[in-house]
Amino acid sequence: MKRIQDFKFKEYKWLNYQNYILTLKTTDTIAEIKPGNFAELKIPNAPDVFLRRPLSVLDVDHDENTISFYVKIIGKGTEKLGKLRGGDKVNVIYPLGNSFSINGTNKALLVGGGSGIAPFILLGRELKQKGVEITFLIGARTKEDVLLTNEFKKLGDVLVTTEDGTMGQTGLVTHHSVFSEEFQFDKIYTCGPDPMMKAIAEIAVEKGVDCEASLENMMACGFGACLCCVVETHGGNKCVCTEGPVFNTKDLAW
Repeated sequence: MKRIQDFKFKEYKWLNYQNYILTLKTTDTIAEIKPGNFAELKIPNAPDVFLRRPLSVLDVDHDENTISFYVKIIGKGTEKLGKLRGGDKVNVIYPLGNSFSINGTNKALLVGGGSGIAPFILLGRELKQKGVEITFLIGARTKEDVLLTNEFKKLGDVLVTTEDGTMGQTGLVTHHSVFSEEFQFDKIYTCGPDPMMKAIAEIAVEKGVDCEASLENMMACGFGACLCCVVETHGGNKCVCTEGPVFNTKDLAW
């Protein structure tokens, strides 16, 4: 059930100059959140930023009543969100969207690029609880952009590619040798830039496995009213914020 709920700023964890984890706290309970769900946050310290910002839920601690978001600074809203002070209130609409499917998976490959790694802690944790063997494949431009690997290592194996070769294998995630070796995975989950996800979807077809992608379309309202996040599927146009953000890539008319 969706909630509109006030949280208070608790803390930041800066990952590098452009990326941070925002943790919010409430005295109330936190609604059930599934891997892939997102939230719409009102920017409290920026009266000239009218639209909420859609953010994937990074983690939830029901014992501490905290919720965390992975934020990449890409504009005024996300920049201002990185300048909150103790006690600042943040109004959050959540949980929004659908979630990744878990059942029927035995060995999963989670492929993320950029801020696309955000849904993978909750997803990895739930997969591990189900006994699924997990491998994360993270792609970045350079080693300074490879983030959260220590958290991922608690859940499974971690593979890395960097475009400049400063960490892991050199090249794009699609160039990693995991795809050229005997492919042992029965499911691929991916989130990140569209060209990357499209390439991963093509590999999934080639390997004969299902692939689910969490799309990062612009989502202004989160309720399917503004229609700015529409994606073309083989079943017609669909709103990413309500009928996604997670889609089986076979359904997408890429």
